Amino acid sequence: MSKINAIITGVAGYVPDYVLNNEELSRMVDTNDEWITTRTGIKERRILTEEGLGTSYMARKAAKLLMTKTGADPDSIDAVVVATTTPDYPHPSTASIVLGKLGLKNAFAFDLAAACCGFMYALDVACNMIQSGRHKRIIVIGADKMSAITDYRDRATCPLFGDGAGAVMLEGTTEEGVGMIDSYHRTDGKGLPFLHIKAGGSVCPSSSFTIDHRLHYTYQEGRTVFRYAVTAMGEDCATLLERNGLTQDDVDYVVCHQANLRIIEAVAKRIGVPMEKVLVNIQRYGNTSAACMPLVLWDFESQLKKGDNIIFTGFGAGFVNGASYFKWAYDGDAAAVKK
Repeated sequence: MSKINAIITGVAGYVPDYVLNNEELSRMVDTNDEWITTRTGIKERRILTEEGLGTSYMARKAAKLLMTKTGADPDSIDAVVVATTTPDYPHPSTASIVLGKLGLKNAFAFDLAAACCGFMYALDVACNMIQSGRHKRIIVIGADKMSAITDYRDRATCPLFGDGAGAVMLEGTTEEGVGMIDSYHRTDGKGLPFLHIKAGGSVCPSSSFTIDHRLHYTYQEGRTVFRYAVTAMGEDCATLLERNGLTQDDVDYVVCHQANLRIIEAVAKRIGVPMEKVLVNIQRYGNTSAACMPLVLWDFESQLKKGDNIIFTGFGAGFVNGASYFKWAYDGDAAAVKK
């Protein structure tokens, strides 16, 4: 039998309508547009404000658009994988809710939790499922409602995060030299003290004390995370390029986790790739965690050409990090639609 390669055949996304810009944020906490922009590169972020709506709503919106764009028969979907750090509920899985709302009858669904590397890790898992030959079509979604775990009294973290979802269609092909070529992922395991949410899990269950002391929001030690992120992503990309015989000139685009523009620029410098090859939309959405990478693909789909060498790289709580090498499988200008 011919080798099966896993390729992305479509991209879609969803961001809420409400725009929280730096000016409005400065009326909520002691900050200003210049401070935020110079330190993060973020000008605005989207916030899901409607009561009773969570991550699954955005994920479903992205997946529905994806199915419309690709013309995929709902009965042909084998699996739905949702990468998220903000599930609707502790259980059931957010993916199962998305599957049910989409009316997929022949698929199974599960969540994958790897913080800001969630989409990249989920993509790797789904690619292996396709390459096994047991699955033919999988929807991979990165979605997070970061506003739900953001403390809008904390000027150090609240400018960073936004809400959104992105989705890709993953399919199998016997065409050679396209799709997922290689990945190099690592978990440090020492990141707990520097990036975490203290309460709400089994170690520190929710209580009146945890709520009163605002322990259900993201805590980040920014300088430590910055240093680890730049070093890890730079090394991961360098390793991936070396073992695949690629030089910086061979890279067409880098899809980097959108945490901080300074981090993105530092990673690009470390691997010797000019910023014009690094796809950036952090100024519009901020850090949407697992949604960052698919939202970048959604925004820049029209630029992508068949045969492009694309490097994904990310870093997140844990610490988790890594890089993936994709050979793009279609001309995006023909598939892209106006949002």
